Amino acid sequence: MSNLFSKSGLDHDAPRPLADRLRPQTLAQVAGQEHLLGEGGVLTRLIASGSLGSLIFWGPPGTGKTTIARLLAQTSDLDFVQISAIFSGVADLKKVFEQARARREAGVSTLLFVDEIHRFNRAQQDSFLPVMEDGTVTLIGATTENPSFELNAALLSRARVLTFKALDDAAIEKMLARAEEVEGKALPVDETARAALIRMADGDGRAALTLAEEAWRAAKPDEVFDTQALGEVLQRRAPIYDKAQEGHYNLISALHKTVRGSDPDAALYYLARMLDAGEDPLFIARRIVRMAVEDIGLADPQALVVANAAKDAYDFLGSPEGELALAEALVYVATAPKSNAVYTAWKAAQGLAKSNGSLKPPNTILNGSTKLLRSEGYGTDYRYDHDEPDGFSGQNYWPDKLGRQHLYSPVERGFEREIRKRLDWWEKLRRERSGD
Repeated sequence: MSNLFSKSGLDHDAPRPLADRLRPQTLAQVAGQEHLLGEGGVLTRLIASGSLGSLIFWGPPGTGKTTIARLLAQTSDLDFVQISAIFSGVADLKKVFEQARARREAGVSTLLFVDEIHRFNRAQQDSFLPVMEDGTVTLIGATTENPSFELNAALLSRARVLTFKALDDAAIEKMLARAEEVEGKALPVDETARAALIRMADGDGRAALTLAEEAWRAAKPDEVFDTQALGEVLQRRAPIYDKAQEGHYNLISALHKTVRGSDPDAALYYLARMLDAGEDPLFIARRIVRMAVEDIGLADPQALVVANAAKDAYDFLGSPEGELALAEALVYVATAPKSNAVYTAWKAAQGLAKSNGSLKPPNTILNGSTKLLRSEGYGTDYRYDHDEPDGFSGQNYWPDKLGRQHLYSPVERGFEREIRKRLDWWEKLRRERSGD
């Protein structure tokens, strides 16, 4: 096979992707991570100290994690070894550690870069601890997932987490300008299409260069793409959004909090982003129902009705018409008066029930359906509220050993303002009729 490739020249002449050819050769060429590499940045200080220590690089794809790890090895005179958790198992790790120990005995230190480190299971992650502690390797792990959730506490306690940011427009523009310099020609796009390409990259430098390469490859001589033509040529890269991972939870959290904060415009924006990324509309519908009961409650009892109706409308209409029903419900709950009084009362009731055991209700409100039960006092002195003045008896409904508790406290907003008036009136009657 090697002879075949040698004879064909493929081993020397195979084209390298633009993103690979433009990989920074120095830390100064890295774009977009100034908080780490700029003056006073964390990595700048670590390099100056002469001791990196083990690190976890956390951030989106295409933000320079692998490149910076490689350059740190060069800067620190460490032997760079790279593995991926996707393709490595216990045997691979054992071999890497043995080789690192051999280098150490020869006076050479190892920087072990582990891509997608969160893919390793707990036992595999624990296997790094001894070689980190005795200095066999300086570990740099890269992950796109929140380390707090995906990495063992023991591993995190021995490594510093550095957050990589998605590249902003200026950083991606800097990369495109460098690509044009290397290629010796301008991108075949007009000004608005260039801005669109940057947006399509979604903060991913590698994606930006791949899109640029595709644009060059697709353009005819002297052709310049406008925004529409560029979109047709590139078929638009999908937004970064994994429904099983952090991007999913970040956006649903943002959506819920914008509703709670009564910002319908922001809520619509996050709804559009989630639907555009392929989120299940019924998942969103269920969340809107939750918003109606958790954050609005009885401040506007219609919120739950509207939320359920939107879910039914989507079931009936499907996409894209049904998405408008979700948008309508979202705006309704965002602009509704807010109260978590029922939510808070329910949590308190659950705690009260769990902490006080199986207390018997007062005999007064128990059903004396048999002679024996009546002899035990069941139903004695029960007062039928409909026959009482104002339709209210004021009798005690709480277990004698617990006494009357106050769990639900409606707010002075929306319909709960009216509920508050009723409760205050009944409390007044209760005091009067009990002689307090």
